[in-house]
Order: sequence, then structure tokens, then C-alpha cells
Amino acid sequence: MEVQEIAICRSVFYYPTLLRRPLQHQVLYTSTCRFPNYPSKFPKSTKVPLLHRSPRPRCTSSMESPSEGYRKNVGICLINPSKKIFAASRLDLPDAWQMPQGGIDESEDPKVAAIRELKEETGVSSAEVLAETPSWLTYDFPPEVREKLKHQWGSDWKGQAQKWFLLKFTGNEEEINLLGDGTEKPEFGEWSWMSPEQIIDWVVDFKKPVYKEVLAVFAPYFQ
Repeated sequence: MEVQEIAICRSVFYYPTLLRRPLQHQVLYTSTCRFPNYPSKFPKSTKVPLLHRSPRPRCTSSMESPSEGYRKNVGICLINPSKKIFAASRLDLPDAWQMPQGGIDESEDPKVAAIRELKEETGVSSAEVLAETPSWLTYDFPPEVREKLKHQWGSDWKGQAQKWFLLKFTGNEEEINLLGDGTEKPEFGEWSWMSPEQIIDWVVDFKKPVYKEVLAVFAPYFQ
């Protein structure tokens, strides 16, 4: 991976296409960099099919169940004391950055799911819940992504219905570990603290409407 003037800390790099080995023999490499800023020059490309138009996210009351056909999911907007937002690049799509998110288990409380997913994906357990979105927000998968996930999950979901939580990071950055807590396969390769504008810039197009809605709800906490 090309190292430019990027501020990336405690990264995990994964090269499945280069290794050409069975999954059990693929290697995870870890490294530490000194500059905890944000990515400045990435090639703006992604393997995810982008929508020509981004529809507004559908909203349902937090007291209601998510729309039928959508997978229940939580999103985590983690901010540091400088009001920057945690984002990470996907291992399967290195040019696609996003905030942590994950599925909700059967009968699991969404807030509990958010705390669990944050630890599973980033190793972070030192965080305080500040706020949550008042409604479920949904996005549709592009056809190619839907087909891929149907084989991966064994279920054909139209998209995801998300409940978002804002958390304040209260720990030391050394706590951040993209290997997670070891209970799940790593999902991210690099991480950085970003501004809301940078978050919107680097997320894939089909998630942008939900991200804009989420960041608008949490905007008072970024001041």
C-alpha cells in the first residue's frame, strides 16, 4: 500500500488478491504510524457500484419496527475530545471509508448492539453514549451488492434499517485495534479521525443520504 502524507494509526493491512492463498493462510499485517490526522490524498475510486442518484433515507419512528425486508443494523458515530469522527477503510473495499456498523442480534437492544459492535470492530470499550437518532434510517443495496450479500448472509435483504448512536471516546488511542476483540473476522484496514465533511466525502454513494441525516442530527455535538 502506498504511503503518502496520510495520518493513519495502528493500521491493519490485508492483501487477499496478492497473496493468492486459501483463507486460512491469508496474513494480517499490523503497523503503527505517528501522525493521527486524516487521509489527505486517496484515489477517489471504489469497486462498489455507485448510484447515479442518492434517494433520501426512509425514516420510521424509533418506537416502530424497521421496514419489512430490511436488515436491522446499528451505526456508531464515535467522536474524540477534538470533535473529530472515527472512520475506517473496509478491507474488501480499501477506498471506501465508513463509520462502524453491524447487525442487531435477535431480541438484542440496539444500544447494547452498538456498544458490542464498536468493541468487535475496533477494540474500543471506553466510550460514553451521548445521543441516538430518533428514528430508523434505511438505505437500499445496489443490485450487485445485494446479490453478493445474499450469498454471504444466506438471506435476501433489500437493504439495511439502521439505528445510529453517538458515542464519545474516553480512552487512549492505543485502545483502538482493528483486529477488534477477536470474536469476529476483521473488517477494516486503516483508521483515522475525520470531520463530518470528510466522512461524507469518503463514504460510498448509496450510504451518503443516511450519513447526511445522521450527521445533521448529531451536528450540535460537533460544535
